Amino acid sequence: MKVKLKKEDISKGYLILINPDHLLQKNTMNLIFYNEEFKNIELEQEANNQLHLALDTIKSNNRIVPVSGYRTLEEQIDIYESSLKDNGEEFTKKFVALPNASEHQTGLAIDLALNEGKIDFICPSFPYHGICQEFRNVAPKFGFIERYKNDKKKITKISKEEWHFRYVGYPHSEIINNLDFCLEEYIDYIKTFTYPNNPLIYNEYKIFYVPYKDNHYIELNDDYLISGNNVDGFILTTKGER
Repeated sequence: MKVKLKKEDISKGYLILINPDHLLQKNTMNLIFYNEEFKNIELEQEANNQLHLALDTIKSNNRIVPVSGYRTLEEQIDIYESSLKDNGEEFTKKFVALPNASEHQTGLAIDLALNEGKIDFICPSFPYHGICQEFRNVAPKFGFIERYKNDKKKITKISKEEWHFRYVGYPHSEIINNLDFCLEEYIDYIKTFTYPNNPLIYNEYKIFYVPYKDNHYIELNDDYLISGNNVDGFILTTKGER
């Protein structure tokens, strides 16, 4: 079947890049409550489902709790301005994204905390050992990446946030983790695998970069997923025989 790739769809999908250079255009995600206990926290539906599967796999039993999920533009403005007032400019620029540069506005990002004592909303504790590390180890199998690492902060422009996880979907999460990429690096990397004749092959998946062109149609089978990259095109993922 033929699928038309529209310009407005560049800013939609699980692989959109959100940072100070590539701002969120519009949130189109289907949001749901994290669970009955945390009705103040929302996530995109598939991201929420996969997050719970990951936590069930490691038998978290509420030892890991959500701190912050989806935020409106107004909430992000309030958090940024409050942090400037309470913590100062240097701290805020390190740990709080500018409004419309925050992944939390997509519904695809979650801040998690070790459920132990008082939890800091801006910098919750999520150590590299114990149950938190168990989650970190399985997260890529369920579509999540640790988004902001210390050795990538010159690229991401955000300091290390060991508590912040971003849903990008499988197999992209596992490829990013295996190659030790941040999302910015992965978006650039995929551009070397152009549709239709030069796929990135990972297990039973084929992944292509499709640059945006006016009135562009591509021919696809039924088993595919397309995401914009919020930069200049699309990432096409198909599953089937190699």
